[in-house]
Amino acid sequence: MTSLPKNASSIDLSGTWQLASTDGEIRSVITLPGDVHTALHSAELIADPYFGRNEEQVQWVAHKDWVIERSFSLQDTEGDWCLDIDYLDTVASVFVNGLLALSSDNCFRRYRPDVSSMLKAGDNTIRIVLHSSIAAGAERQSKQPFYIPYHPGNSPIANGNMLRKAQCHFGWDWNIAIAPLGLYGTIALRKLETARIEHVTTRQIHSLDGSVQLQVTATLFAKNPGIVPVHFSLDGERVRLEVGVNSGQTTINHVFDIEKPRLWWPSGSGEQALYALSVEVPGDTVTKQVGLRTIELVTTPDAAGSRFAFKVNGREIFCRGANWIPADALFSRSSPGKTEDLLQSAKAANMNMIRVWGGGFYEQDYFYDLCDRLGLMVWQDFMFACNLYPSTEDFLENVAHEVDYQVKRLSSHPSIALWCGDNELVGALTWFDEPKKDRDRYLVSYDRLNRTIEQSLKKALPGALWWPSSPASGYLDFGDAWHADGSGDMHYWSVWHENKSFDNYRTVRPRFCSEFGFQSYTSLPVIKTYADAKDMNVASPVMELHQKNAGGNERIAGTMFRYFRFPKDFPNFVYLSQIQQGLAIKTAVEYWRSLKPHCMGTIYWQLNDTWPVASWSSLDYGGRWKAMHYLVRRFFQPVAVAAIPSEDGKTIRLSLVNDTLSDVSIDLSISILTMKGERRHLKDIQAVCTPDAAVTATTVEMADIPAGTLLAWHFSASNGMGGEGHYVHGTYKALELEPAGLQVTREYVEEDGSVCLNVTAKGLALFVMIETDSDGKYSDNAFDLAASETRRITFTPAQPLEGDELPEFRFYDLHSCQSVD
Repeated sequence: MTSLPKNASSIDLSGTWQLASTDGEIRSVITLPGDVHTALHSAELIADPYFGRNEEQVQWVAHKDWVIERSFSLQDTEGDWCLDIDYLDTVASVFVNGLLALSSDNCFRRYRPDVSSMLKAGDNTIRIVLHSSIAAGAERQSKQPFYIPYHPGNSPIANGNMLRKAQCHFGWDWNIAIAPLGLYGTIALRKLETARIEHVTTRQIHSLDGSVQLQVTATLFAKNPGIVPVHFSLDGERVRLEVGVNSGQTTINHVFDIEKPRLWWPSGSGEQALYALSVEVPGDTVTKQVGLRTIELVTTPDAAGSRFAFKVNGREIFCRGANWIPADALFSRSSPGKTEDLLQSAKAANMNMIRVWGGGFYEQDYFYDLCDRLGLMVWQDFMFACNLYPSTEDFLENVAHEVDYQVKRLSSHPSIALWCGDNELVGALTWFDEPKKDRDRYLVSYDRLNRTIEQSLKKALPGALWWPSSPASGYLDFGDAWHADGSGDMHYWSVWHENKSFDNYRTVRPRFCSEFGFQSYTSLPVIKTYADAKDMNVASPVMELHQKNAGGNERIAGTMFRYFRFPKDFPNFVYLSQIQQGLAIKTAVEYWRSLKPHCMGTIYWQLNDTWPVASWSSLDYGGRWKAMHYLVRRFFQPVAVAAIPSEDGKTIRLSLVNDTLSDVSIDLSISILTMKGERRHLKDIQAVCTPDAAVTATTVEMADIPAGTLLAWHFSASNGMGGEGHYVHGTYKALELEPAGLQVTREYVEEDGSVCLNVTAKGLALFVMIETDSDGKYSDNAFDLAASETRRITFTPAQPLEGDELPEFRFYDLHSCQSVD
């Protein structure tokens, strides 16, 4: 039992609670913040949901109602007290000493119910009943004036669209479907002094002389009128105001004048300067980190349609990034450290934008703090995805409260670049029988929801950058943004979902592509965490259960038949799936970057995984880099060279892209690479690219590339960047590859615990991949070696190695992958 000292004003109620099913059949404990499934697994009441086919065995958990309960002691109950709760998932009833304090139904809102009259001196009890989302969704669907369809292919658990809860909790084509429930944020009891802080928001006014006015708005709540001392602080400057407050909400403004501001820039464009802002009243303090910057979304008309480009501090930024989904399917398995590792990996791969996709969560504060510090702009979806949703008054009122809270909570983060209404709801109008038969009804219903979100956003944050949906061709445009590439943002899925060739990416010219992807299997060390050796076959029930996209396994294998000779065994099948995934996304990104400034953003699907599964991610569940992530780091490099074939197949242009602020010159060496690994010099080129531009460095005639050879190049740039690559005219399966003859020497670097590997090839080695069961990251991977070339690779283990024992490394390359010799 937690006891509150006399005269203390708050008590943190997180920690150990009692957990029970409402029927009394199951009793255990749960740690809050946390989820019910993890608590049951920790108590050995269920098996690990992620292992084998256990997902099927734990379905009963989400069908039950659960009670979590604890006691606490108060010596003095005088005054006004409230509970402070957020991330309560989702339909819940909260009781204090047997009295109903709160009925909640929105995981994305903060609740502060007054419990003053419910408390007593001495021992008190708080009890939270978590109602089954499955039952609640069905009940709410039955009360709708007309049926509201959801996507059964994504969500095998029905009616999740009825609830304001992470939509992927009901399953997705990459997520486990177990409908978790719990409490993932704050749970505390707070005493109201004269007033408390409800919100702190900021607005910036940038003057032509370079100075900035930072307008800080604090919204206070009081039960009774009074006088409150309010302190505003910004980087050492501290101001005290004596403020009169009324009953209810009172708004106080203060302006900081910053004559010589340090500006915040996205990663790769400048420093991430941050200012510490705090607002204090007796008993309550809110702190934020603020970055000073301007941001615009350029959508001006042009010959192709209209532009879609972000401009930060007056400079257009080409956005290089990936889509973010929740860091784990079960909250208790996530952590700030794991999230930081994932975002650090995004920055390390030369990203400057993350799209927080609309089927998960508005992430916790630390996520956006990290994005601020790392220079990762955030495209922030509101949490609606791939389904249709109610438009009844009570639902829309709930959404308006959600939007108001989340926007005011997050809007001061400099990383927040855009607020987007939803993910693919306009497309959903064409997916289901009901809207196909009565489009007007469902379109009007969608528009009511979308306008509620927009109006709530603009009320909470005047001047916010708003985009109605993703994809969208423009405001109030309900057309097909999947294939229209003249304006707006595009989701291009024809290569994966329609099984088109990788070259098909070059048939579209998006202004900004915010989703496109190709699947691979998760790495072998991760597969070992959920599959026994007998299950390591792509057609086994375990592997099929860890593939959530219908036809996904067949599509991966079918693509291999198109481009490669089939791999010799399961580990090489996994390896090759990751190579072809990387090649697919590389094909798209390199072409679309070469179209700059027509195209000003490529955000692939997806960065991370929520559990171990075959998916479109470039990072494994747990944070390992798949082969694709190493390729991402190369093709997202601010200065990059790529081979783009002409439409008639007669020439290849070497595109030079420069995303930096300065002119860049490169020395480019082009050669022919034989199957024996010999480099035959073709030509040397010097090329220059102006800031923020893409040019053709040179062209190569296809006729100059002998049959059965590769076009290869390497370059060095005047700013210190460099790289290499190869181009295959045709398919890899047509190449008569010869043994690479890889040789490896190792040495242990004692100072930091890393392992250095010298990898040498006797012949041609394509896509050399190094792997070990020990978790860690490599300085490079999925690289090429010509004959007699050596690459020094450093492996940095996630945990210190035990003693002098080195990990067992496995080595893959394209020839050995498909050779049975």
